[in-house]
Amino acid sequence: MVKRYELTQEQWEKIERLLPGKEGDRGRTAQDNRQFVNGVLWVLRSGAHWHDLPERYGKWKTTHKRFTRWAHAGVWEKIFSFLTGDPDNQYLMLDSTLVRVHQQAANGKGGPKIRLWGVPEED
Repeated sequence: MVKRYELTQEQWEKIERLLPGKEGDRGRTAQDNRQFVNGVLWVLRSGAHWHDLPERYGKWKTTHKRFTRWAHAGVWEKIFSFLTGDPDNQYLMLDSTLVRVHQQAANGKGGPKIRLWGVPEED
């Protein structure tokens, strides 16, 4: 069962070979690319801060550093270019329910307590 915000097996198989750290690449072989990508998706889809990343995805600072390195190296751009070139790109469709204002912009200055979107509220 796939957790909220995580890639399905089919989605993972589409991008797996595009990611650095696979067998045959220079440097270390990545053992956790899927876990890392799922962590990035959790942050981006939930709207939470990096430091609120659940522990199951690893340390937030390491994940953020790796996300930034991949951005500078063009890895994300390569993935997006590949996915947009796929004629069956149903998984790329967006509607207004997926687009949110950044959480700091939602309440204004001195507003009520900041709510972490995608995270259940405590009773």
